[in-house]
Amino acid sequence: MPTKSRPRGAPAPLAARTAAGPLKAAAAALKAAGVTVLVAMTTITTMISAVVVVAFAAPAGADTTWSVVPANADGPDGRNVIDIELAGGQQVTEHVAVINRSTQPVDFAIDANDGYLTAKGYFDMRPSDATPVDGGAWIQIPDKVTIAAGATAVVPVKVSIPQNATPGDHPAGVTASIDTISGQVRVQNRVGVRLNIRVTGGFVAKVNVTGIHTTYTWSWNPFTPGTVEVTYTLANAGNVRLAPDSRILTSTFAGENGWDDTSEAKAREIMPGGSRTFTARVTGTWPLGPIGTTIMAIPSPAGKPLPGVTAERIAIDTTVWAIPWPQLALLTLLILAVLALRITSLRRRRRIEKLIILSGRGTPLGT
Repeated sequence: MPTKSRPRGAPAPLAARTAAGPLKAAAAALKAAGVTVLVAMTTITTMISAVVVVAFAAPAGADTTWSVVPANADGPDGRNVIDIELAGGQQVTEHVAVINRSTQPVDFAIDANDGYLTAKGYFDMRPSDATPVDGGAWIQIPDKVTIAAGATAVVPVKVSIPQNATPGDHPAGVTASIDTISGQVRVQNRVGVRLNIRVTGGFVAKVNVTGIHTTYTWSWNPFTPGTVEVTYTLANAGNVRLAPDSRILTSTFAGENGWDDTSEAKAREIMPGGSRTFTARVTGTWPLGPIGTTIMAIPSPAGKPLPGVTAERIAIDTTVWAIPWPQLALLTLLILAVLALRITSLRRRRRIEKLIILSGRGTPLGT
C-alpha cells in the first residue's frame, strides 16, 4: 500500500462543505501540496489530508478533473445518492458514472468502504486503506478503470447482502481516486457517491437524550427577557437512520416558551449507533427563579417512510435557576431614587420650617 499524506486509519471526509473558512484552508493545503483547485459548476468532493472542498480535483503537473455520480447502465440518471433496500441473501447491481473531464486518459482507482456522519452531519467514508466491516464489505467493484479524455465510464456496483445481515441501515460509499506525488508527499484525491443500504426486517426507531447542559443568559435591558441555552446529545439507539424532531419547552411563573428545530432533515440525521450534539436557544424567558426545561425528541426516520414503525417520543426534564439581576438592579436604583427624593424633600421641609420660625421671632435671616 503506497504511503499517503494522511495517517493510516484517519478519516477522509467525503461530504461537501461550503463554508468560506474550510474552503480557504483547503485551498491553502492544496496549494502547499502542489495541487490546483478549480471551482466549477459540478459538485466534486476532493479529499486531501482530511480536507474537503466543493471543487474539481486537479493533481499537480496535469489538468485532471473528474466527477462521480449515481447512474444506470446507460449513464448518469440524475440521482444524488443510491438507495438500496434488500432482504438478507439478496443482491442487486447498481452503477456509478465516472466522468473524466480532462484532456488526457486517466487511470482511476475504484474503492468501496463503510460510511458514517461527521460531528457536523457531513457524510464521510473510511479511508481506502481501512478494511470495511459493514455495508462497504458487501460491495463488489472493479479495482480500477481507464477513461479516455472527455469520456464517461459506467462502473457496475454489485451489492450482496449476507444471509445473516442485521436489519436496518448500513451506510457505505464508492469513490474514484488518483494518487499524485508532490516532492516526497503522496496525495490521494477521492470523489465519491453515497450508498444508503437498508436490510429489511424488524426496524427500530429509537433515540436517547443525554449530556443535557442548561444555562441562562440575561438581557442587559431589564424590560427584555433573557435566553435559555440548552445543549444536549441525541443518540440513535435503533437500527435505521434518524432525523429526530426536537422541541425545547421552558416554563416559569410568567408562562411558557418553546423552540422547535426547523432545520432540514439532513442537518439532523443520525446513523444507527451514532450520536450528535445540538444547541437550542429559547428566547423570551423571564428570570423568575427556577425555570423548568423540557427536551422532547421524536425519532423520525430519515429517507423513506417506515410504515408500521412506531417512533416513541422521549422527554427529559431539567431545571435552571435564573435570578432576575437586571430587574433587581433596576428595583434597587428605583428604591435609592425614592429614598433620595424623600431625604431631599425632608431636608427642604425642615429648612422651610426653620425659616418660618426665625421669621416669626423677627430674627434677621442673616443672623
